[in-house]
Amino acid sequence: MYKIVTRRQLNDNVVLIVIDAPFIAAKAEAGQFVIIRANEKGERIPFTIADYDREKGLITVIYQIVGGSTTELARIGEGEYIEDVVGPLGLATEYVEDPKRIAVVGGGVGCAIAYPQAKKLYNMGVHVDLIAGFRNKDIIIIEEEMRKASTELFVCTDDGSYGYHGFVTDKLKELIEGGAQYDEVIAIGPVPMMKFVCKTTEPYGIKTLVSLNPIMIDGTGMCGCCRVKVDGVTRYACVEGPDFDGHKVDFDELIRRNGAYRDEEMRHVCRITGGVR
Repeated sequence: MYKIVTRRQLNDNVVLIVIDAPFIAAKAEAGQFVIIRANEKGERIPFTIADYDREKGLITVIYQIVGGSTTELARIGEGEYIEDVVGPLGLATEYVEDPKRIAVVGGGVGCAIAYPQAKKLYNMGVHVDLIAGFRNKDIIIIEEEMRKASTELFVCTDDGSYGYHGFVTDKLKELIEGGAQYDEVIAIGPVPMMKFVCKTTEPYGIKTLVSLNPIMIDGTGMCGCCRVKVDGVTRYACVEGPDFDGHKVDFDELIRRNGAYRDEEMRHVCRITGGVR
C-alpha cells in the first residue's frame, strides 16, 4: 500500500498526487514511469513520473480523469492509500551530447511529462525553451512549476484566451525561423501533436525525441501490448522506451492501436452516484 501524501485538483479533470514511495524515488529519472493499481480489483495504469524527491522519498504523478480506472483513482483522497505502485520502469531519457539549447514541447496533460524533462535539463545548465500548449486558459496546469524549470516559458492556447494564440508547432517554427539553434527538441503530449512537431523539425534536421504512450499492461515487455513501429522495426515501449527518435516513429499505426479500446475506456459514469459501468 502506498500513501497519498498530497492531492491537488489542477483543473476539473486533472489531478496531482504525491506518493510516499521511497524505493522508487531513490532511482527515478526523467522519462521513466510507474504503473499504478488503485485497488485490488483495478487495472494497471502507466503514468510518467512528473517529479521526485529522493530525500523525502516522494514521487509525483499527474493524471487526467478519462475513464473508469482513473475515476476510481481520483476517489482516493489525501492521507489514503493506493494498492500498488511499481517502478521506476522504462529507460531514463538520453539527451544529445553537451547540449546548449533544447526546446521541450508539451501538450495538455503531456506538460506534466515535459516538466521533469525541462527541469532536468535546466538544472544541467542548458538553455531550455519550454513550449506548453492547451486548448484554453481554463485547463492550464503547473504554469509556475514550468516557469521555474525553464529559461523561457511559452504558454500557447488554441483559442488565444491566454499567452500565444496558436498551436505549439506554430510557436516552435517561429522560434526556429527566428534564429533559435536547437541541439534537440523533445515533444511530449497527444500522439497527433508529437507527429506534427516532428514534421515541423524534420525540414531543419533537428533531432526530435518523443515519449510514446502505447497500450501497456505488465510494463516488463512480456505481454507485447506496448509495441510500436520505429524505423520499420517493432519496439517495445515499456522496456526499450518510452523515448524514441520521432522522425522514425510510425505515428499512424500508433494512433490506430491506441484507439482499439476507446469504447471500454469511456465507460459511462453515473452523474448521481459517480459509479462506473
